[in-house]
Amino acid sequence: MRATAPVALTLGDAAGKWVIAAAVLGSGMAGVDATVVNIALPALGRDLHAGFDGLQWTINGYTLALASLILLGGSLGDRFGRRRIFVVGTAWFAVASALCAFAPSIEVLVAARALQGVGGALLTPGSLAMIQASFVEQDRGKAIGTWSGFGGIAAAIGPFIGGYLVAGPGWRWVFLINLPLAAVVIAIAGRHVPESRDPEAAPHLDVLGAILGAVGLGGVTYALIAASGGWSVTTLLSLVVGLVALLGFAINERVARFPMVPLAMFANRQFSVANIFTFVVYAALGGVSFFLVVDLQVVAGFSPLLAGSALLPVTVIMFALSAQAGALSARIGPRLPMTLGPLIAAGGVALMLRIGASASYVVDVLPAVIIFGLGLALIVAPLTTTVLAAASAQHAGVASGVNNAVARAAGLLSVAVLPLIAGISGDDYQQPAAFAAGFRIAVVACAVLLAAAGVLAGLMIRNPAGVHVPYRRFCALDAPPLQPTDSGTVH
Repeated sequence: MRATAPVALTLGDAAGKWVIAAAVLGSGMAGVDATVVNIALPALGRDLHAGFDGLQWTINGYTLALASLILLGGSLGDRFGRRRIFVVGTAWFAVASALCAFAPSIEVLVAARALQGVGGALLTPGSLAMIQASFVEQDRGKAIGTWSGFGGIAAAIGPFIGGYLVAGPGWRWVFLINLPLAAVVIAIAGRHVPESRDPEAAPHLDVLGAILGAVGLGGVTYALIAASGGWSVTTLLSLVVGLVALLGFAINERVARFPMVPLAMFANRQFSVANIFTFVVYAALGGVSFFLVVDLQVVAGFSPLLAGSALLPVTVIMFALSAQAGALSARIGPRLPMTLGPLIAAGGVALMLRIGASASYVVDVLPAVIIFGLGLALIVAPLTTTVLAAASAQHAGVASGVNNAVARAAGLLSVAVLPLIAGISGDDYQQPAAFAAGFRIAVVACAVLLAAAGVLAGLMIRNPAGVHVPYRRFCALDAPPLQPTDSGTVH
C-alpha cells in the first residue's frame, strides 16, 4: 500500500489547530460518554424496568467492545489511513448513540452500547495518532500536550453536562448530544485533517485474535454477571467458553505471524508486573466509578448533577499534578510513586465508607475524593514510564496499547465481579438499605485492591533508566493514556 507523504503542520498554522480540534472533540466525545452514562444508570434503569444486571451490561457492553477491539482499531488506522478510520469510528459512534437514545428496552440499549464500543475502538487510537503524524517534530510534544489539556477540560465539564441532562431533559439526551458533536468532528476531519498511514504496518490484521479476545472476555463477563442468580448450566457453559476462548487467544498470539499482542513482550518481568499492577489498580477504579455515583443518588439522595460532579476533584487533581508526578518519577524512579500512590488512594476509598443516607458532600464525600485523587495523581505518569521503559522502541506503541486494553479489561471484569461479591442484584439499586450494604462491601474490596497494588509495586517494580516520557497532564480515569511512536503509530 502506498504511504502518504509526511505532513509538516505547526501549532501556528490554522490547519494545525483544526487537527487538534478534531482530535479533542472526537476523543472527548468517547471519553466523556463513559462518565455521563454512569450518572444516568439509576434513571435509565427505572425507565426501562431493568434489573441491576442490566445496569452492569449497560457499562460492560461498551467496555467489552472497546477493550477487545482497541488494538485492532489502531492497526486499521495504520494500514488504511488514520483519518479515514477516525471518521468511520466517529460516524459509527454517532449512529450507535442514536440507537441508545431511542432504545425501547434494556436489551436494545446494551446492544447499542456494544456498537458504541466498536466506534470508540476505531476513533480513540486515531485521535492521538493523527496529531503525532501531522505535526513537525519540534511542535509535536506541544500539540499532544494541548490535546491532553483540552481532554482534561472535557473530562471536567462532562459530569456537569451529564448531570444536567439526566435531571432535566432526561437520560436519553446523554446519547443524543453526541449526534451534533459527531457531525462537527466529521466535518472538521474531512476538510482539515491530512491523511496518514504507517508504511511499515503489518500486511495482515489479527482478526482471529480480536474475535477470540472478545468471545473470551464476553463469556467470562456474562458468567460472572449471571452468577448473581445462581450457577446454572448456561452460566457454567458461558464461563467454560470464555476461558477456552482466552486460551485460544493466547495460543493465537503466540503462533500468529502478525499478532495483535506480541507475547514476547511479557517475557520482560517489568512489563508483566506493570500490567498486573495496571489490572489491579484499574479494577479498583472501575468499581469506584461504577458504585459511587449510583450510591450518591440512591442512598445519599444527591441529585444527578451533584452525584455526577462528585469525582470532579479527582480530575482536577490529576490534571494539575500528573506532570509533576512524571517529573518526580524521572528523578527518583517510578517505584516509590507507584507504591505510595495506590496506598494513598486506598485510604481515600476507605473514607468512602462514611458515605451514607445523611451524607454531606463537603464533610463526607470531598475529603475521600481529594485523598483518592492525590493517590491517583502519583500513579499514572510513573506507570506509563515503566511500561514504555520495559518495551523495545519498535514496540512502544503496542506496549502502550496493551496496557490501555488491560486497564479496560480490568474495569470490565470489576463491574461484573464486585456486585457478585457485594450481593447486589435485581432491583437493589432502587432499595437504599440494600444498596448501601452492598456498597460498603464493594468499597472495602476496592480499597484492598489498591493496597495490594501498592505492595506489588513496592516488591516488584524496579527503577529503570534511560526512558523519556513527556511530563504531560493526564486525567486517565478509565485507562492509562495511549502513547504514540515517532511514526504516529498508536495501538
